[in-house]
Amino acid sequence: MKSNFDVLDIIISSETAVNRKLKNSELNRKNIQEFKSAEKTSIIVVLDNVRSLNNIGSVFRTADAFLIKKMYLCGITAQPPHKDIQKTALGATDSVEWEYVEDAIALSRKLKEQNIHLCAIEQAENSVMLDQFKPEKGKTYAVVFGNEVKGVQQEIVSMANTVIEIPQLGTKHSLNISVSAGITMWDIFSKLQD
Repeated sequence: MKSNFDVLDIIISSETAVNRKLKNSELNRKNIQEFKSAEKTSIIVVLDNVRSLNNIGSVFRTADAFLIKKMYLCGITAQPPHKDIQKTALGATDSVEWEYVEDAIALSRKLKEQNIHLCAIEQAENSVMLDQFKPEKGKTYAVVFGNEVKGVQQEIVSMANTVIEIPQLGTKHSLNISVSAGITMWDIFSKLQD
């Protein structure tokens, strides 16, 4: 006869079998070469004077997750290799294509000239809430994230095709840049997949 503990073990075992965590070997991760040759999401990330090395690394890691086309690091934004970037990037600096460009304003102008839809991620007049933003398939989007204190430079906000604001309902109305980048990349990525 089975005890209550035996029955409980069977119930727990059957529940965990349904919701078993995957092992790393089961995640079907791409290696660096597979990542580099994979079709990329038509999103470019621009970091405009981002000072936190951990934020930069986190954005790299998210860019890897969503097969982002390219990252531009501008102004004071630090560049790999750096131990604090690597700590949060977990090797994504090797997979994600990136380039340092000193002047984010000149870069933004150049991207627009290449018919890339420039999106400043900022709280501004006439901004479009992220949940209302509807990206078009076949178009490339450059999303610009700014300095942790000053945000995206006004000149970039002024020239942007779209200023996207992340809806916030609490008391702070301020998100960490790596969180903002994650939310924005996921939202645009998922809309482009539909």
